[in-house]
Amino acid sequence: MLRFFVLFLVIQAVLFGAELTPWAQAYFVVPWTNALAQISTWLVTVVDPNVVATGKVMRSTANGFAVSIEAGCNGVEATIVLVAAMLAFPAPWKNRLVGLAAGIAAVQCLNVVRIISLFYLGQWNLKVFEWAHLYVWQALIMLDVLVVWLIWVRTLPTAAGAPDATPA
Repeated sequence: MLRFFVLFLVIQAVLFGAELTPWAQAYFVVPWTNALAQISTWLVTVVDPNVVATGKVMRSTANGFAVSIEAGCNGVEATIVLVAAMLAFPAPWKNRLVGLAAGIAAVQCLNVVRIISLFYLGQWNLKVFEWAHLYVWQALIMLDVLVVWLIWVRTLPTAAGAPDATPA
């Protein structure tokens, strides 16, 4: 347990440090954030053609309301926590790679739902938007990371000779 915790913290420190470098910002974080705005806008235009994306900003052409996807709202930090947890946990590499692919997809899909919901909440009521943005969605994204990680851990093969952890 101690090995997992220390490794988890070290991997997070390395990944968060790397994320802040100009290279990572220019070649990963900014393009990813812009892509999130494009993906969210593309999904919304299926039912609402009055939405456009410019860079990291998603804007309604009908009323001018816009959301800007900033650091902390692009899902990168939540993904780093998930990646660190999966890499730190003792598991076969095949399971880690499958877990990383599925887990990152789950976190980012929920983040797209978050962006779209905040876009419409902001047009409806700014107080509700602020509350949902600062409290509800922050907690839900991190809860998603925890749930994804716990589900992944439950799918891992048990070590040979280890007692079966299935509840009676």
